[in-house]
Amino acid sequence: MHEQFANAFYGSGAWKRCRREFAKARGNMCERCYRKGLVVVGTRERPLEVHHKIRLTPENIGDPDITLNWDNMELLCKDCHEEERERAKGRWKVDENGHVSAR
Repeated sequence: MHEQFANAFYGSGAWKRCRREFAKARGNMCERCYRKGLVVVGTRERPLEVHHKIRLTPENIGDPDITLNWDNMELLCKDCHEEERERAKGRWKVDENGHVSAR
């Protein structure tokens, strides 16, 4: 779920096109699961989510180099995206091998 300041951006045609093309270019598969040797494909019932590596803020929401830049995106399943949200809150840590665990 995104913050209220980002509602207009996430409803925009530019974002919807960018997201659709990004997911298509990634084979509509979770990038983190794929790196672990798992294939998790988005479905209508359980679509994948685009994670912005540099978190969107009121200050950068108008900057397409942040919001629409594929280098700042990662296609994730719901579980991986939730893990990332929790990690960002400081509840999780990631070791040098990419394994996630509780702090």
